[in-house]
Amino acid sequence: MFRKTGDYGLLGTIARWLMRFCLLLAFILAGLIVAYRFVTPISTIMLTRMALHKKIDRIPEPIEAMSPRLIAALITSEDARFCIHHGVDWGALREVIDQAGEDGPSRGASTITMQVARNLFLWPSRSYIRKGLEIPLALLLDFVWPKRRILEIYLNIAEWGNGIFGAEAASETYFHKHARNLDTRQSALLVGVLPDPHDRDPRHPNRPLLFHARVVMSRLQHAAPPLSCLR
Repeated sequence: MFRKTGDYGLLGTIARWLMRFCLLLAFILAGLIVAYRFVTPISTIMLTRMALHKKIDRIPEPIEAMSPRLIAALITSEDARFCIHHGVDWGALREVIDQAGEDGPSRGASTITMQVARNLFLWPSRSYIRKGLEIPLALLLDFVWPKRRILEIYLNIAEWGNGIFGAEAASETYFHKHARNLDTRQSALLVGVLPDPHDRDPRHPNRPLLFHARVVMSRLQHAAPPLSCLR
């Protein structure tokens, strides 16, 4: 056994190395956040597929090349308060926590910014640890990046099907047209894929996808989300 002083020495060494490791991670993270402000990144899911030699279908495009109908449908579907909050919708998060049962929340409260943080820096499986990391990352991204850039990255890294990443690749795969030419119905069907990209297909929409699309189109018709933050 170690002597008492030896125990403290070992613990001190471990603590110093952990501190150095955390500082290194923070430095790398800060560098990536600055770089991604100007360079289109790839998500952790894409990196995983690349490591497993699986196909990736991706066509990066600037937000100017996306249909305004798609942008409005996406915000309506995924984060109606996107232009209002600062990365985290605290009201929605409290509501989900209050309604959580013994097995935890039945639904998430991830904003578009939180989804970008998760896709870029974290992992897809749900856990309280991941959610705890998502929140500060989302707040940081919202502070460093303009809303327009956050949405642009989301439109280019979100998964729209098995190996299909980004709105342009999804639009060309499902509708054989550029994302800038999507109409309202096609946009609503496309964003309806996002909650379950491996089991929903806009070419052959199942009942949940059709219901989701109808809700999005109804909301767009009666209460379109504010988009002033994207100008």
